[in-house]
Amino acid sequence: MNVGFGYDIHRFKKGETLILGGVKIDCDRGLEGHSDADVVVHALMDALLGASGQGDIGMHFPDHDPKWKGISSLYLLERVKQLLEEKKFRVKNIDFTVVLEKPKLSLYYQNMKINIAQVLKLSQDNINIKSSTNEGIGCIGREEGIAAFCVALLENIV
Repeated sequence: MNVGFGYDIHRFKKGETLILGGVKIDCDRGLEGHSDADVVVHALMDALLGASGQGDIGMHFPDHDPKWKGISSLYLLERVKQLLEEKKFRVKNIDFTVVLEKPKLSLYYQNMKINIAQVLKLSQDNINIKSSTNEGIGCIGREEGIAAFCVALLENIV
């Protein structure tokens, strides 16, 4: 068994669509980034790459490469899944914490789990998503952006 930890943060930007866990979230602004800026999936990819000893998302999908501009993070997650399979790893379970003041995410958890489970061929029961505010402290508390943390457990497939 291997454990990986992932983190990502993006700032809000007017005129963008907010995508978290591959789900369009009802919000008056989205996140700024090279891809779709999905902090949930980005944190997951870093956790998976870390647990499998394969670096981070910046190594595999650099933000200076135009081919990744505006791309769906779920597509990138599919590519990470292929990297895991090449190294003979399978995802056992995932735990997320998303930190933001608003919008409230609880209505979206199930659809996020569905999207992630479909890409990783994982039971939704092995995915946990929760969110918390930053109690008005710092850049997250000032509603300047969203951060996500992820822990992932991998098992070897022999």
